[in-house]
Amino acid sequence: MLAKKKSSESRNRRVTRVEPPVLEEAVVAAQGLTDDIESQIEIAAQLMGLPEDEVRPVVLKSVPQPRRSERLPERMIMSERSEGPRVVVVERKRPRLVMQR
Repeated sequence: MLAKKKSSESRNRRVTRVEPPVLEEAVVAAQGLTDDIESQIEIAAQLMGLPEDEVRPVVLKSVPQPRRSERLPERMIMSERSEGPRVVVVERKRPRLVMQR
């Protein structure tokens, strides 16, 4: 006898693994949002659904990661040539609007 074929549904089922975040991950997320310690405690506690008293020691023990500046320098100096500094001008053109009647 021939074996029964498995339905394609059983092969296409995806199993999603859900792991709740750990407290250390919530603290790192809170540190990324604010530099204020009390706000970090509050945010981490809300993310984990824990009382602030349980979260406070973990936040106080963790060392905040140094934040790098995401601002670009106001003026970028390009290398100078013999004829002087090079100037770059960037303009934004607005798209043409077509009016329909």
